[in-house]
Amino acid sequence: MSTTRHRVRPLGVALSVLIPLVGATPAAAASHLPAAGGTPASDCALAGGTGWTDEGHNTDYTQFQQPLGTKRVLMLFVDFPDAQATDSTTAYYKELAGAPDWMREDSYGRLKLGITPLKRWVRMPQDSTTYGFQRGITFAQHELYVSQAVKAAEPYADFSAYDMLYIVANKAATAISFSPTYLYDPATPGIDVDGKRIKWAVTFGQDMWHWGFKVADHETSHTFGLPDLYSFTGDTHQYVRGWDLMGDIAGPSPQHVGWERWKFGWIDDDQVACLNQAGSRTVRLKAVESPGGTKIAVIRTGETTAYVAESRKAVGADATACSSGVLIYKVDSSTQTGNGPVQVVNGNPGATAPTGCASLDMAAFRPGQSFTDPGTGVRIDVKSSGALHDDISITKQ
Repeated sequence: MSTTRHRVRPLGVALSVLIPLVGATPAAAASHLPAAGGTPASDCALAGGTGWTDEGHNTDYTQFQQPLGTKRVLMLFVDFPDAQATDSTTAYYKELAGAPDWMREDSYGRLKLGITPLKRWVRMPQDSTTYGFQRGITFAQHELYVSQAVKAAEPYADFSAYDMLYIVANKAATAISFSPTYLYDPATPGIDVDGKRIKWAVTFGQDMWHWGFKVADHETSHTFGLPDLYSFTGDTHQYVRGWDLMGDIAGPSPQHVGWERWKFGWIDDDQVACLNQAGSRTVRLKAVESPGGTKIAVIRTGETTAYVAESRKAVGADATACSSGVLIYKVDSSTQTGNGPVQVVNGNPGATAPTGCASLDMAAFRPGQSFTDPGTGVRIDVKSSGALHDDISITKQ
């Protein structure tokens, strides 16, 4: 549910390392044709302002993986002297095996996770209770855990053939309680094996049996540069509730929001309707759950801020959505992970949420409803709706 935090350096705060983010996604770097004849989508792209995982478009793809093509994942199964496995690895693999299909659908087929399980238990050299698996686990503790798992599995696998690792602890190891993501630090010696640097790993703990396979999709998204959208303080799901699995993994509408799909390169520039100065335009939004069409309308409000509107429907991986229509949210690419870099606007705060839904899950705007922010001059009006689209007008004064 998080990445491990390392040390503070100039230019910001890192979790396992801090380096300036200087790369660019194809969506931010290219100036493709704008959606429906508006301004170029790149005019609405926001640079990250945290020096780490954030909602900015200038992701450094030496520090993070680029979420396109096939990512080859080696799945290791580990047990411990104080918590030895007596069961098969099969059930563990099956618990996470749905992650590739989910990610392929979420990315419109642009990303594939190819998981290869090493079908044996490998014994860790230390007791499970010695690795510090609780909130606040240090980078050094986490790297030690990953490095020892790699060393234990080295006789049985060729690590040079893989892009990242999934390291799965056995059920008896209750001390391995949660599933943080390891992101390497290029300034440290790190973990080298079979002529390859281990840069990315998800270390699964007992919470995988609660969250299911989508915990793999959530944690893998951290290796692509995404922050956590749940809150580190107060109401855990105050910002996005169940609208993105970076918030609530088990939420009713867990697919990535359209902004993140654009950041990843799953949505092209010509699928983005951009308004970065005074004016107005109408947009037909195609549901983000289905391929094609204009996916998001972005109204830029500052150097690191924008409002985004997208069409969300109860189909595909969002089939259990509590509401459908136009989802409106604010993005701030300078906001740190866990502090609300994406915040959903609730279009129906007085709605009665059915069982299994919370108030913010009812947030989608319907035809006849409008959102205004006098402070930025932004107005979004929902005009009409169809099975897989919504028509809106966007205005900036």
